Parts: sequence; structure tokens; C-alpha cells
Amino acid sequence: MIRPIIRDTFFLAQKSQETTKEDLPDVMNLVDTFIANRGSCVGMAANMIGVKKRFIVVEFMNQPLVMINPKITSKKDRYETEEGCLSLSGMRKTVRFRTITVSYQDTQFQKHSQTFTGFTAQIIQHEIDHCGGILI
Repeated sequence: MIRPIIRDTFFLAQKSQETTKEDLPDVMNLVDTFIANRGSCVGMAANMIGVKKRFIVVEFMNQPLVMINPKITSKKDRYETEEGCLSLSGMRKTVRFRTITVSYQDTQFQKHSQTFTGFTAQIIQHEIDHCGGILI
């Protein structure tokens, strides 16, 4: 089900809790909302649809990639950039890393560890920040 985008910075600044199998309907709602907004975003976190849980969806190889309970386990090559956000207006400066490794679970709660680079790595870092209540 497509959900409205949350723009309340107080809500967005709160840390998210671990995701469980009981949260799968919300995960699917995030995917639906992401697909509906693909023209204006490349990633979304659960709190952007009003759910304080640790799951995100990002554009990866022209497909939505769901990451449940994502954690960055390594990062290399720091750089400064500017980003926008569907939940916030305008562009903001931030620091990112060109290469990251992320541990996460898929929708069957199978564990994965994967390395991402470039723009995909930047998107993932932005969405994981959302999970931690960090607004750019």
C-alpha cells in the first residue's frame, strides 16, 4: 500500500528499532511507496512512511533492493557532497564514503554482506542515516 511521505523533522530525527518478521507488511508498504515515487527518489527508509523500524529500499541495478536491519561494516574513501531528500526541502552538504560494505537481511531474513560503490553507496548511506535519526 502506498503511504504518504513524512516531512516532520521531529519524527524523522528519532532512531529506529530493529525490524522483525512481524514488520514485513510495512516493508512491502515501503517498497510500494518507493515504486510510486521512483521519478523523484532513489531510496527510502521506513521512517519516511511513518514506521520507526530499521529497513530501507534503494535503487540497485534498476530494481528495488530491500535491506532489513542494515549496518555499514566498513567504509573507505571519504568525500563531501550535497544531497536532497524526499522528506526535506533543499540540498544539504554531507560527508559520504565511495565504498562501503553493508550487512543486512533480505525479506526472508537471510543474512547478506555486500560491497557497494559510487552513487549506490551514497544512497545506502543516506537511508541508513535515516534509520539512525540523522537528517542531512
